[in-house]
This record gives sequence, C-alpha cells and structure tokens, in this order.
Amino acid sequence: MQQNSQWPESHSEETDILPRIDARPPQPDQNATERTQHIAAVPDAPTQQIPPAGGSGGGETPPPSRPGEEASKPASGRPRWRKPGIIAAAVFGFLVLVYGLDLLITSGDIPRGVSVAGVDVGGMSPSKAEALLREELEPRLTQPVAYRAGEVTGELNPKESGLTLDWDATLEQAGDQPLNPFTRIASFFTTTELGVVTQAEPNQFANAMKALRKEVDREPVEGDIVFEGAQPKAVEPQQGQKLQEEQARETILAHWASGEQLDLPVDATPVTVPMEEVQKALREVAQPAMSGPVVVRGDGTDGVLEPEEIAEGLSFEAKNGSLVPKIDQKKIVAGVEPELASTEKEGKDATIVFEGGKPKVEPSEDGIQIQWDETLKPLLDVLKKTDGRELTAVYEKQPAELTTEEAEGLGIKEVIGEFTTGGFAPDSGVNIKVVAEKVNGAIVKPGETFSLNEYTGPRTAAQGYVEAGIIQNGAPGKAVGGGISQFATTLYNAYYFAGLKDAGHQEHSYYISRYPKGREATVFQNPDGSSVIDLKFTNDSEHGVAIQTIWTPSDITVRLWGTKRYDVQSVTGEETNHVPPPTQDGPEENCQPSPGAPGFTVTDTRILRDINTGQEVRREERTVKYNPQPKIVCKKD
Repeated sequence: MQQNSQWPESHSEETDILPRIDARPPQPDQNATERTQHIAAVPDAPTQQIPPAGGSGGGETPPPSRPGEEASKPASGRPRWRKPGIIAAAVFGFLVLVYGLDLLITSGDIPRGVSVAGVDVGGMSPSKAEALLREELEPRLTQPVAYRAGEVTGELNPKESGLTLDWDATLEQAGDQPLNPFTRIASFFTTTELGVVTQAEPNQFANAMKALRKEVDREPVEGDIVFEGAQPKAVEPQQGQKLQEEQARETILAHWASGEQLDLPVDATPVTVPMEEVQKALREVAQPAMSGPVVVRGDGTDGVLEPEEIAEGLSFEAKNGSLVPKIDQKKIVAGVEPELASTEKEGKDATIVFEGGKPKVEPSEDGIQIQWDETLKPLLDVLKKTDGRELTAVYEKQPAELTTEEAEGLGIKEVIGEFTTGGFAPDSGVNIKVVAEKVNGAIVKPGETFSLNEYTGPRTAAQGYVEAGIIQNGAPGKAVGGGISQFATTLYNAYYFAGLKDAGHQEHSYYISRYPKGREATVFQNPDGSSVIDLKFTNDSEHGVAIQTIWTPSDITVRLWGTKRYDVQSVTGEETNHVPPPTQDGPEENCQPSPGAPGFTVTDTRILRDINTGQEVRREERTVKYNPQPKIVCKKD
C-alpha cells in the first residue's frame, strides 16, 4: 500500500510540527468533514497495517493519525504544566539558599536597619557598633539638650541632671537576628530607630524634672482690661500648659543623646473667659467709665473723681466665663476724700487727764463721717453711663468709743498701784520719756488686757527713739529703743501692787541690781515693730484703770488709778542655786573688763488682802532663775 506523502515519516518529526494557533475562528474543512462522516459511517473498522516503504521490515509502523486528530493532541507526550513547576521550584530553592547564606553571614550582628539615636548600626558586629556609637554620641553627652514643651523652649544640662549612657544595654535592646524571612526582606527597605538606655541618678534627675516643671508649667492668663492712664486696653487671654511629666521623663531618658531638639508633651490649661467677653467688658464698662469725671455731692462741698482716679480703683475679674468689673473702695476714696474732708468731723474719745495730782475726765465728742459703702454702691452703674455721672455722699454719726458718761462711770478715783525706778543712762532716759508720754492717760476698761508693745506700736527712730543699751542673748549691746525695759519693770511693779492680773511678762536673762529680785520685766520688738517679748496685764476688776506716768531725768514713776481692792505685800525669798560666773576674753578693741556676777534662783510671793476686811485673798508665787554674768578679761599687749 502506498504511503501518504502528507503524513510525517516518524514520531520525532511529528513532535516538531505544532498546530498553528490562529486568532481567527477556525474555518470548516469540507474534506475533513467528509472524512469524518465517512469514518463515522464504518463502525469498528479494523486497524490497517501499513508496511514501511520499499519492502518488509522488522518493526511495525504506527497507523497514521486519523484526520482531525492532529490539532487536538499535544505534539509531545509530556503535560504542559511541568515546565512552570520546575521554574518555580528552582526559584524557591534559590531563595532558600540566599536566605540561608544571609542568615549565616549576619549571624551575631546587629539586625539590619537598626539605628540608635540617629546612628545607623544595622548589620555591624556589637563591638563595631559600640565603637561607632561612642565616636558619634560621646561628644553629645556633655552638650546641653535642647527641648521644646508647648510654647517653652530651653536646655537641660545632662551632667547636672545625672544622665549617663549604658552602652551595653543600649545595644542589647536591638535584639537578635530575626528568623522571619519577610522581616529580613523588609529590613532592606526600612529603618528601626532605637533610643538610648540611660542610667539616671535619682536625686539629680528628680531635681532636674522639678526645675523643668517650673520652667514649662504656666497658669492660664485670663483676658483682662488694663488702663494706661485713662486709656483702657484689652489683654488677650492666653491658655496655660502643664508638663506631661511621665511621658516627658521617658522622652528625655530615651532620646537625650540624639543631638536633636526633644519635643516634650504638655497638656493645655484653657482659659475661662474668651476674647469676645473681654471685648464686651471693654465696650460696655471700661470705655464708658473713662468718658468723663464723676462728681460726688457732699454736704456743702463736692468732690470730683477724674478718669485717672477712676482707673486706679477699677479692675476686672474672670468669673463664670465673663469679665466682671470690681471697685477698689480704698483707692476710689483716696481720689475724692481730701476734697470732702471739710464736710466730716473727727470723733474724740473721753480721756483721763491729771490736774493737781488728780484724774479728770476730758469729754468725748461724736464725729460725722461719710459712709463710703453706701455712697459708692451705685458707682458701677454710674460708670456705665456717659452722662449724669453723679453720686451723693451719705453721712453717719460716729459715736466715741469711750463717751464722757462711760469714763465718769469707770470709778477712776484713787491710786491703786505705784512704783518708781531710777539710775538710767541719759540715752535710755530719752527712750523712757518717749514711751512714758505715749502711755500716759491710757485707760483699761474692765475685762480688757493692756499690751505695751501693741499700745506703743513700733519703737523706731521715726517715733523719736534713740540707740541705747539693751541685753541681747545674755550679753550687753545697743539698739534703737534701748532702755524701754526699765519702763516695763516700773509698769510691772505698778500693776503688781495694784493687785491686777499678770497676763504675761519675762524677766531679764541675768539680774540687774537696780531692779527688785524676781520682780522685773523686759520687752523686745523686731525692727518692723512686731512683738517678740511683751508685757501684758488684765484689768480683772469691776472698775476702769488709768495709767499715769511721771518722768524726770533721773527716774520714772508709773501710777495706776482706779478703785482700790487690795493691800498687796511682796515677800522675796533667799537666793539659792548659786552659779559662779564664767570667764571669757573681751574684744580686742574697746575692751571693758567686768567682774561678772553669779547666777542664782529666787522666789517672790505676792500676798493679796481685802482692802476692807484685811483678810488674805490669795498668794501667788513666781520663781525666777538668773544666769551668771560672765567675767570679762581684757588681754594686755
């Protein structure tokens, strides 16, 4: 049988002939159709054996393909999916190999992409990384650390703040090489920034944070209105801020060595009054208030408050979301009172004067004063107007605190206690005279307590006192007002023998021979007039007590007048517990030797007997311990 020339001679050639793939839809083949139909018409046709061309052979030639089968069967006997699979496997194997090599090469190094305080150390060995960090960071460790906290900028001193860097711990926080392949791939394209690990000395760092809070924390400034002369100006509100201490602490500890300015977090502290309310107060109150003077109509005379004087006494306060006007009454009164002074009358208390050796009541006088609370009550409403700006002064009677009738009914009729001391130096005498004139005529009502320091007020040069001798810390010295203790001792003995109640006194630290043992007193004030050691007595009788003072250049007498209740006797005990004086060197210049004096203890007993019956009412004991007075020795050249 003749072989068809269009068939391939072998399967190897058939493999190389692939069916053409055409984008156009296939066109029907008439002959193929007929062949297909023909084959279909002969079912179960036997396979026809075709011998090789040219004679017999030792092998069988496979039958030719049936028409139409060539396009549907692959040219090769292998499946098409094998090639992509082999490629994928090869790629995967290559990636595994690369991963393994990367893991092997970087073993023990700092993970790739790691940066510490802005210094890239990724992929380095720990020793190289530390060397690089030291090189880059050590110069920064002594430099001031700049920071910004809200509206505040400043610098921290690392050394004063107790900050040092822990190199080992800083590198350890980078961790080991990651095993996750995706993390390792990502490290080629990303950077992980690590802060430093800091060792902070607790006390120094706590003090640094305290100082930082002081710099950063700011209270909110509420809106306000201020006056420049008579011109009102609006002050814009400013919110405050408060350092977020814990977060700021963490930021400083982690990033102080970065060399960059640190941003420290703060919480805003809002204001309560918005600018709109400030403008409203400016428009409705402050500007009208400065539009002209305010006239205060007095009794026969008027006073005028000029805009500048109004500005002195007008202010504003943030309250409930608004700016509320306030009046400073003292400043407003100061602006207009001098003009209205002639319409007022100063009151006068009844006093005791001594004429012919006897007390006499000098009558009291009631005063007439402006009642400023009532007078100024409408002022805010008046200030909001631009016309009709007037006030009317409201007057009230000012009764005397001690009227004539009250003074005459106090029963001040006889001497109830008297005492005299002398032997003072001329400079001390000046001060004793000043205080005596101040106290002379003082009245102590029943139940009242008299305080010498309170009654005289500050005893300074401005009141006429001079520098004179004092005892301070057990040693002699000088001060303005020295010598007043002699007046205090005289007054103490006067009320002692009047039988009045002692309300507090203190003896000198060592004994002064011109005073009675256990019956003397000292007083002392600070330079501002505040009391340190005082002398007080209480009038525990049913009648008033008047103090009379009689001064001469050689002595001072204090005489108390009232209604006598007691005969008073003083019994002074023997000196006990003697202490010899210590010896000490005197000053190099102006040394005055002194023999000193021993210290001792003594007890005084006051015995009070009823003036009418002579019966003993009570006994009062007081024990006083005097320190020894040092013996002063002057060195010879």
